[in-house]
Amino acid sequence: MHNRYPLWKYLLILGVVTLGFIYALPNLYAPDPAVQISGQSGATTMDASTVEQVERQLQSQGIEYVGVELGENAVLVRLASEDEQMTARRTLQESLGGDFVVALNQAPTTPDWLVSLGGAPMRLGLDLSGGVHFLLEVDTASAIETRQEITADEMKGTLREERIRYNALEVEDDQSILARFRSAELRDQALALMEDEYDTLVFQTEDAGEEDFRFTAQLSETAISEIEDYALGQNLVTLRNRVNELGVSEPVVQRQGGNRIIVQLPGVQDTAEAKRVIGKTANLEFRLEAGPDTLVSMKEEFPYRSEADKQRFGGAELERQIILTGDHVANATSSFDAETNMPQVNITLDGLGGTKMHRATRDNVGRRMGVLFIEHKTRTEFETNEAGEQVEVRENYVEREIISLATIQSALGKQFRITGLESPAEASELALLLRAGALAAPMYFVEERTIGPSLGAENIQTGLNSVVLGLALVLVFMLIYYRVFGIFANLALGANILLLVAVMSLLGATLTLPGIAGIVLTVGMAVDANVLIFSRIREELKEGASPQSAIYSGYERAFVSILDANITTLLVAVILYAIGTGPVQGFAVTLSIGILTSMFTAIMGTRALANLVYGRRRNLKKIWI
Repeated sequence: MHNRYPLWKYLLILGVVTLGFIYALPNLYAPDPAVQISGQSGATTMDASTVEQVERQLQSQGIEYVGVELGENAVLVRLASEDEQMTARRTLQESLGGDFVVALNQAPTTPDWLVSLGGAPMRLGLDLSGGVHFLLEVDTASAIETRQEITADEMKGTLREERIRYNALEVEDDQSILARFRSAELRDQALALMEDEYDTLVFQTEDAGEEDFRFTAQLSETAISEIEDYALGQNLVTLRNRVNELGVSEPVVQRQGGNRIIVQLPGVQDTAEAKRVIGKTANLEFRLEAGPDTLVSMKEEFPYRSEADKQRFGGAELERQIILTGDHVANATSSFDAETNMPQVNITLDGLGGTKMHRATRDNVGRRMGVLFIEHKTRTEFETNEAGEQVEVRENYVEREIISLATIQSALGKQFRITGLESPAEASELALLLRAGALAAPMYFVEERTIGPSLGAENIQTGLNSVVLGLALVLVFMLIYYRVFGIFANLALGANILLLVAVMSLLGATLTLPGIAGIVLTVGMAVDANVLIFSRIREELKEGASPQSAIYSGYERAFVSILDANITTLLVAVILYAIGTGPVQGFAVTLSIGILTSMFTAIMGTRALANLVYGRRRNLKKIWI
């Protein structure tokens, strides 16, 4: 009995290992520390003049950099060392101003020929590579003020329906609602009505003088706490959705304290885009255009967002009453208008939003409705303190601009479109923000920094040393105990690790410290498969079988046992991935991939080597095992 493989099997094994080497190779190229520059808005374009400005600023400050690259709506600056990163970010943010986002990043150094083949290094988790850390503060006071403004509008509507006249009803600076009436009787009627309807408010009466009878309504402590918790919880959900839309692997998005949220992005990511999208509090308001007879107190003027419309019209007046906000958007996608070929956003509202939109537009066909884009921004500036040091100062501000003002042709329902956007990038970004969900309250960046490995570089190095030491002991044991077949097993083991790294790189899987534990377990299982095969070959030789027959029987008869053991382990890994999160999933991913690659290398790989060495010897008398 001879053990031979046809040529195509040898070529298949050689081709798989070669591809594994190519796609594992990018992991040998360490990334460069870098900063990435993009516009505050997705519509902002970056060009050669921006690159020249960046280079001049870096040279004037003596910051050593490797190169400046112009990409798609972004400029990437590669720096000589990590020490230069923070200095470069601060310098460039100060010189470029608040219209640009300057974010910390890591720039890949994979050669172009590997990139053209689709090669990319594995993504590393926060516990291995560190990443970028953002600390955001939620403006819960704004959420409370918004709730009071909505309540005040509802109160006005109720009083009008009940025909109770009032002098004024508005939200004060202390976030209380103040209602003023001409008589105590009117005040008391309104107060009785409101106390029955709003149990979360605490009411107090006041007589300020003749024909000035008032009541104030403040939120109770319980209601304030509920609003703050809801705002923080909703912002957490929305942030997770936005991070998922960005495709960031293994991110950390969690609450810190009463009004802050931590966002940590591991590995090589487009952190400039992430910072722009994560920190942006963008929402929409739909309002009717104010008519000539609209009271001054009931209308408000806003500028257009488009530069062309801004120069042509300046601005437009809209009613203060809000028909609908972006909170009711169920889905949003960007596309192009078939007639004008201009970018647009297709909106799908939820049930309540569709009802409100239909009711408002049904009664106002022929009038114009404005779409107001509201954006909370942070402007970063640098000032000199008393000690003469440059201090970073963040200023929060709000932009309200009209992106569309169109005539209502017919009653609108749950689906409609928004036009008037300047670029496809802006339309795509607006759709992403609306699709991910509206923030319940504005958020502002408090801190941004790079973070090192969360377990510490020394601990990681110790762990890796343990892996290398354990692997070396296994290789030595296999070599001494199984001799020539031990060499086959060691070569297959090396190929197994190579293929595992290559597959994880191709799939974009994230490697964490628990993932390394999965690799170690995979190594053990791969060796275990070879031990079963080699032990079976020894048994066949002891029973008097010829070397060729022993090799054949060893591989054939051990295959079922190896398959059973690997299938059961693979099922466990799949279950761990399905029900686990974070580190558990990282362990499951590496274990699953490792089982599949070890089946290939431990069975087909080592047998190919055995066939190549012993298969053509007709009168084989002895094998070294």
